[in-house]
Amino acid sequence: MYKLPDQGGRVAVVTGANSGVGKETARRLGDAGAHVVMAVRTPAAGERARDELLRLNPDALLEVRRLDLADQASVRDFAAGFLADGLSADLLLNNAGVMAPPARTVTGDGFELQMATNFLGPYALTVQLLPALLAARAPRVVFVSSGVADHGRIDFDDLQWEHKRYSGTRSYMQSKLAVLILSQRLASLAADQGWDLLSAAAHPGYTRTNLLTSGPSLGRDKPKRSLFTMLGFLPSQDVTEGVESLLHAATSPDSIPGGYYGPGGRLGLVGPTISLNITAKALDPATGQRLWEEAGRLTGVVPGVPAS
Repeated sequence: MYKLPDQGGRVAVVTGANSGVGKETARRLGDAGAHVVMAVRTPAAGERARDELLRLNPDALLEVRRLDLADQASVRDFAAGFLADGLSADLLLNNAGVMAPPARTVTGDGFELQMATNFLGPYALTVQLLPALLAARAPRVVFVSSGVADHGRIDFDDLQWEHKRYSGTRSYMQSKLAVLILSQRLASLAADQGWDLLSAAAHPGYTRTNLLTSGPSLGRDKPKRSLFTMLGFLPSQDVTEGVESLLHAATSPDSIPGGYYGPGGRLGLVGPTISLNITAKALDPATGQRLWEEAGRLTGVVPGVPAS
């Protein structure tokens, strides 16, 4: 098991921290001494998770704040509250996501749910928290992608799946490719601006969490089988193992700007963390620039520095 460096005195924001990989990330960071902000869509679920973690370690510094990444107003409120409290952000782990709902769902902002939650929300949150990140010493931002990002395609003519036949699986692949591109774009921006900020990405492999069933069952009385829920024959791991790549990206001295980390075992789904090759689709500067600008246009959130 990866041993985290001491995180005492550091503030870590973990999205989706009430369950699965996010909850385990919060536990491990809290055990290492970090002040962990558990950013969750449903505060009651966050408080239950916090209470459970505190029973395991009563000395952990954990707090719950509401954040719904599918709601841009919620993202603005979270960021404004965080900045108003004068907190620096040493770590931002963009973990929360939704996977492969059975039908196209539109958020209150008019965005397709997976692009809203997996990409546009993390983009807007990261940009609005830049002042808190840059106030910290050697801050890091980690974006959680997926191995299926390699199979994704950014369709700039129809990012929201308004015109083509909806596929929850292909939409998920696109959103996870988009967030991988975002990690590279932020790393490039940090280098251009001379920021001491490390932007990296990670994926947890095939980790057994409720993400595998909650998305495909969205809006249905009975769970629906999807491509992802039908892959039970593949090697898988629990959250204590799946969290390793995220923690490596967030805290290891070996993590590098623009790095991408994930399991190095069977089929790239389980095993110890390794540095991964990044698909060429995520490394194209023109695509990164265009996607960054499109995210800014859609959300109305742009950093107070040039994008290139």
